[in-house]
Amino acid sequence: MNFLRLFGIGLAAIAAVSVTGCAATGAEGRTLLGDRPYDKDILFWDQGQRDAGFRMIDQMPLIAESREIASGTDVHPLSAGDPLVLDINVGDYIYDNRTSGLVVLHGGKVRLERYSLNFKADGRWTSFSVAKSLTSTLVGAAVADGAIASIDDPVANYIEELRGSAYDDVTVLQLLTMTSGVAWNEDYDDPNSDVARFNTLAVEPGQSAIATYMASLDRAHPAGQVWHYSTGETNLIGVLVSRATEKSLADYLSEKVWKPYGMQQDASWLLGTDGQEISGCCIQASVRDFARFGQFILDGGTTANGPVLPDGWLSKATQAQVRYGVPGEGYGYQWWTWDDGSFQADGIFGQGIFIDPSRDLVIASNSSWTSALGDRDGEFEARKAFYKAVQRAIDLDTQ
Repeated sequence: MNFLRLFGIGLAAIAAVSVTGCAATGAEGRTLLGDRPYDKDILFWDQGQRDAGFRMIDQMPLIAESREIASGTDVHPLSAGDPLVLDINVGDYIYDNRTSGLVVLHGGKVRLERYSLNFKADGRWTSFSVAKSLTSTLVGAAVADGAIASIDDPVANYIEELRGSAYDDVTVLQLLTMTSGVAWNEDYDDPNSDVARFNTLAVEPGQSAIATYMASLDRAHPAGQVWHYSTGETNLIGVLVSRATEKSLADYLSEKVWKPYGMQQDASWLLGTDGQEISGCCIQASVRDFARFGQFILDGGTTANGPVLPDGWLSKATQAQVRYGVPGEGYGYQWWTWDDGSFQADGIFGQGIFIDPSRDLVIASNSSWTSALGDRDGEFEARKAFYKAVQRAIDLDTQ
């Protein structure tokens, strides 16, 4: 994702980070500022800049403000299971795939945990689009709470800036599945694309910059007929949840999941220029807590306070609701799905939460790939192969 353009950050903002700010952010900040990125597009940061920036971006308010996702006092335990023996060299995989953190849970126990790139278990790494799957889960929570009456409701019922626009006949469900049919350009290399421009819009206090921008877009297809990947849609989902619940996304995630399920550490969520969480991106958390979120989903979306999601929500959210032309794959409610029943939250540069219910398996990993999609040096396919290796090992264990 065109990360710094997403926040409307220019070169001056990066260069303006002072020595005082550098000291406040610790060793990672000193690393980043010692090799300061002079290109505003994260796709063109060098490898060292990404390695440092991914683990401390929420500590640099001149780049982006953030809001805390508070954890509670009771921590969901992750006890140690028997070490998982794979038929591949795990150390080589972590090195070659530039994996900073990896946690494999099987039956809720830690079967494998590794860290690299000078990252540690108590560090926080940015999620990129992994956040989309957490955002969609909050829609389910809002439905269960009665704040959203139905996902078949027009989204304009909840976001007044969309009334009279191409979103008049778009439902909440169509936002969740990215089938609104509204035109959107997600070209990260085009400075005039929608993903580059939406967060630069100035709006009146109390209005949403993303909703105001999205209301200006034209219709490309009839609603509900064509899947088209759009971070703008997920950002609208965040506005929807905030408006419906009258709470910030960070506070609502803390209330519904982070505290009651027992996440170990506070997390953070980066904010856009209007103070709204950028819900298509950028939750910072530990790898263990990302794994706990995967386990929360495996547990049926239930915490110590009871079910968070409506009956049947996860069976629809994590199965293909639309297809995008790749055999055996699909898209649910902001989850990438496979026909074998597994599914994943996925973010650029190698962030992911892979969940396989049939094997009671969660794989949470954060990385700093050499390219956004992992297609230049083969990291994306290598990660898929790693998932398969873990599945084979689990199958051998349970024979």
